[in-house]
Amino acid sequence: MAEKDSNLHPADLARKVLEYYLREGRMPRLPEPLPPEYETRAGVFVSLKKSGQLRGCIGTFEPVRDNLAEEIAANVVSAAVRDPRFPPVTRGELPELDLSVDILGRIEKVDSEEEFDPRDYGIMVRKGPRTGLLLPDLEGVDTVEQQVDIACRKAGIAPGEKPELYRFKVTRHPE
Repeated sequence: MAEKDSNLHPADLARKVLEYYLREGRMPRLPEPLPPEYETRAGVFVSLKKSGQLRGCIGTFEPVRDNLAEEIAANVVSAAVRDPRFPPVTRGELPELDLSVDILGRIEKVDSEEEFDPRDYGIMVRKGPRTGLLLPDLEGVDTVEQQVDIACRKAGIAPGEKPELYRFKVTRHPE
């Protein structure tokens, strides 16, 4: 996988990394040199679905790696084998999985729920050290109230507690 591929789509990169990881048990070398669009840094979430149902989703709301390619690679492996909600993905499941890579835009603090639209913006809530994040445009999440409620539950923020609110856009790259 170390050859350069200037047309490597983020979801294709994620799939190639996951296939290699499940086959070899270690991370692959990433393309060298990286295509310019992968030299940037951003938060990334990778979602895995099987038969339309979530099979794993892990991400970073801020970049923690040196570049976008490393962020995608680390998060696809984590989504497949470290999401505590699911057993690890097996090699046999690979043909049944649909992958999606969401690259997060700038996270901005907002003053009220009126500044959200669950189709356009992801939400992050924070109360002290507790943080919850929900991506935008998710099936079954149609209102801002649902979005805030789910993000608060993920963060362990009780009803009635007033969290800080943040929003962000994503660039979604499905297979």
